Amino acid sequence: MVEVNLQEGKKGLKLSDLLVTVLISVVLGVVYHLWSSVYGLLSPLFFQADELVYGMWFIASTLVFLLIRKPGVALIAEVAAAHVEVLFGSAWGIQLLVYSLLQGLAAELIFAAFRYRNFSAPVAGLAGLAASIGSLIPDIFYGYVGDYAPWMFIAKYSMRAVSSVVIAGFLAYSLAKAVERTGVTNLLRPVESKDLAALDD
Repeated sequence: MVEVNLQEGKKGLKLSDLLVTVLISVVLGVVYHLWSSVYGLLSPLFFQADELVYGMWFIASTLVFLLIRKPGVALIAEVAAAHVEVLFGSAWGIQLLVYSLLQGLAAELIFAAFRYRNFSAPVAGLAGLAASIGSLIPDIFYGYVGDYAPWMFIAKYSMRAVSSVVIAGFLAYSLAKAVERTGVTNLLRPVESKDLAALDD
C-alpha cells in the first residue's frame, strides 16, 4: 500500500487548487462530451457493449485527486466536468448533475476512507468502482433498469464496474504518474522523493 503523510496545514484547499481543479475539469468535460461518440460506436456490437467504456465518465474525480491530493477535489472535479458537458448540450440535462454528484461523492468517500494519504493504483481502482456504484443509484431512481432481467442487470453493471476500475482507476493513475514525472505538479504541491518512489510501487 502506498501511503504518503501530509503535513498539517496543507490539507485545506487553496484558491490555486480550486482553479486547477476547474481547469482540468473543463478539459475533461469536453472529453466527456466527445466520448459519447465512442460510447455510441460500441452499442451495436453486443448487449450493453458501450458499458465497456463507461468508466471514462468517472475519470475526472480520480485523476484530479491523484494530481492535487486534497479532500474535496474528487467531488468538485466530477461535478464541474458534468457542468461543462451540460453546457455542450448533453441530452441528459439536469440529470447529469445528479449523476456527477453521486459519482464524485462515491469516489471521494474511498479517498476519505484512506485518509487522503493513499495514491496507489488499487485505491484509484476502488474509487472508480465506487463511482460506478454511485451511477447505479440514479439509474434505479430514474427507472432505467427496472425492466431488466437479472442476467441483463448483472451483465450491464459488471461491465461498467470493470470499465470503471480500468479507466477511472488504472488509466487515471497512469496519467497522473506521467504528469508527475514532467514536474508540472511541482506548481501544485512540492514533490518529495518519497512521492516519486510511491509512483514506482
